[in-house]
Amino acid sequence: MDVCYRSLMLTQQVTKFAVWGRLQHKHRLLQATSKCAFSTASQQEQKYTQSYAHTASSVPLVGQTIGKIIDETTEKWPDRTAVVFPQQGIRRTYEEFRQEIDRLAAGLLAIGIKRGDRVGMWSPNRLEWVLTQYATSRIGAIQVNINPAYRPMELEYALNKVGCKALISDQSFKTQDYYEMLREICPELDKSHPGEINSKTLPSLKTVIMLGEGRFPGTYMFDDILEAPSNEHFVEVEELQDELQFDDPINIQFTSGTTGSPKGVTLSHHNIVNNAYLVGRAMEYHTKHHIIGVPVPLYHCFAMVLGSLSGLLNASTVVYPSLSFEPLASLQAIAKERITSMYGTPTMFIDMLNHPDFGKFDMSSLSTGIMAGSPCPIEVMKQAINKMNTKDINICYGLTETSPVSFQATKEDPVEVRVSTIGKPLAHTEAKVIDSETGDIVAVETPGELCTRGISTMLGYWDDEKKTQEVVGKDRWFHTGDTAVMDENGYVRIVGRIKDMIIRGGENIYPVEVEQFLYTHPKIEDVQVIGVPDDRMGEEVCAWIKLKSAQTADAKEIKDFCRGQIAHFKIPHYICFVESFPLTVTGKVQKYIMRQESIGMLGLDKNM
Repeated sequence: MDVCYRSLMLTQQVTKFAVWGRLQHKHRLLQATSKCAFSTASQQEQKYTQSYAHTASSVPLVGQTIGKIIDETTEKWPDRTAVVFPQQGIRRTYEEFRQEIDRLAAGLLAIGIKRGDRVGMWSPNRLEWVLTQYATSRIGAIQVNINPAYRPMELEYALNKVGCKALISDQSFKTQDYYEMLREICPELDKSHPGEINSKTLPSLKTVIMLGEGRFPGTYMFDDILEAPSNEHFVEVEELQDELQFDDPINIQFTSGTTGSPKGVTLSHHNIVNNAYLVGRAMEYHTKHHIIGVPVPLYHCFAMVLGSLSGLLNASTVVYPSLSFEPLASLQAIAKERITSMYGTPTMFIDMLNHPDFGKFDMSSLSTGIMAGSPCPIEVMKQAINKMNTKDINICYGLTETSPVSFQATKEDPVEVRVSTIGKPLAHTEAKVIDSETGDIVAVETPGELCTRGISTMLGYWDDEKKTQEVVGKDRWFHTGDTAVMDENGYVRIVGRIKDMIIRGGENIYPVEVEQFLYTHPKIEDVQVIGVPDDRMGEEVCAWIKLKSAQTADAKEIKDFCRGQIAHFKIPHYICFVESFPLTVTGKVQKYIMRQESIGMLGLDKNM
């Protein structure tokens, strides 16, 4: 160091030479140790030659549990409105919200729910949903998100897969009677004492808690739990805040896979807290009080993390316009609540923009939002910006396994970039595109499998180490299953889906799940399910069916067979009866050819 110092002091010329030499040395080291090439020392001007990008950030990560964050936000903003549920006629300040959360948390302790127990939540968007989200986090129980559209077969699988000890359930949703579906898979329910269920079908389930009013045999009512705790239970809630760790599992969400069996994605406080924080930071939620409109379902990461939790972290007000998405209710909420940031899938924005009463509502409060869940058409994006005033709207990409966001296109990116790419990696996140055969990083502008690594990567699939290892390597790279291309600036665009997933209006549908169910139809010999384009939903489910010899059937019969057995969004919209499927020389079905032929057969090419 002394030699270098003396040399630097000789002359200005020598100084410049020495600095230049050190920079050149660093540049050579970077080239030797990284597959990235830098055009200058500035990260802003970084150019990539290989498909690896890392978004460094000066924003520190949050090293706290959700329970601690509830306390901090409430103590700072006790009188600010935390949540609004217009259809329930409910508004809560942060202080009122925390009091209810702690009553529920203490009540769960009182009926025997402990740290690590799994608690299912089966309901559309209601106050009780977010109370459960935060009450479980306060006591270290693990909330299990259950799709409100699940039918008995799907519910039974979910409860057993993760060993739910308790289930909090709405009474009904749309045409579904939840209690009757529970009785169907747990006939012992109506002869049980609350908290003492002993079921052959659901061996782990001991407690069912029903929302709303009335009485249901074998269950507690939600209000019973709020009235159950004693002072010692409230004290225990407070003591737990210093015991729980941010790496503890706190949430399980179900996602399917090519095997057709849903897997329980297990996420920690650290996963979802930092995902919510970093996305919210990019949205500039920390710069002013935002009112966030969340019409997307709470059982999904989009609403639970980017809506509910991001709102909590930034002391925002979160408005849930309706139990499930209704375009009119969403428009009414924007105008009445003066929403500043609106969320939705492209389908939801399409439905709001095309509602006959759209012009009657004041959109002037809006400035931003998130459009995600499926590819965003540029015309829809432009209409949202011009007609809804969401000039700063963001595009997000990710999977449940990544808590969910791993890429974000922000207001800093031109509209064309926001809709043609998924943006750049989220802060503190790495991304690479690899050759799926060799695992090597490919050159920029070369298609390959997209992989991500960072603080949002799930802990794993619950009780399924084998499936976890298939997607998360020892190096902690998560393999998305999507085919992508990265450009020299680090922007990524998705060009296909290795896992063959169908995205219908933001709902992820895995063909094998639908195929396996259709195989149970007595007339079906073989079936293949694909996604075909749809102007409104993005994609629709199309089933190619080969019937058994001498059998006949029509589309209505197949759809009737599905109704009430699988979730409504999984029921094929189009059904094509065929004699054979296009195959490779090795006998593998060529689904991309099926998709091309379906577009022609169904006349969908007229809309493309």
